[in-house]
Amino acid sequence: MPAASALKVLVVDDQMTMRALVRSSLQQMGVSDIADAADGELGLQSLLTRQVNLVISDFNMPKLDGLGLLRAIRSHAPIAKTAFIMLTGRADKDLVVRAAQFGVNNYISKPFTVAGLREKIEEVFGALT
Repeated sequence: MPAASALKVLVVDDQMTMRALVRSSLQQMGVSDIADAADGELGLQSLLTRQVNLVISDFNMPKLDGLGLLRAIRSHAPIAKTAFIMLTGRADKDLVVRAAQFGVNNYISKPFTVAGLREKIEEVFGALT
């Protein structure tokens, strides 16, 4: 049961308001080490220089979408085990299946609540303290 304060999270979304909403939700849970990136390419660059426990990434983004980011992470040994939660406005089964094939740890649909996000994180890490 990890402490929320010990989690290091990278939020990747092309919408600044969504990044701020996820950040605020994480802070309400007690997570304080939060970085963000405006697209998958910037997110991947950040991951190569900064170790995190969890990536929360939007699916639909320019340059490198969430699936592309997930595939890049899973194919690069130093970061391949990083937990990944896909954040999407699309709850279609094809996306969920493709994300599962690439090793997504969980997904959450927009709009979400703090409790819903916490539940998805706890499904990956166990109960947060």
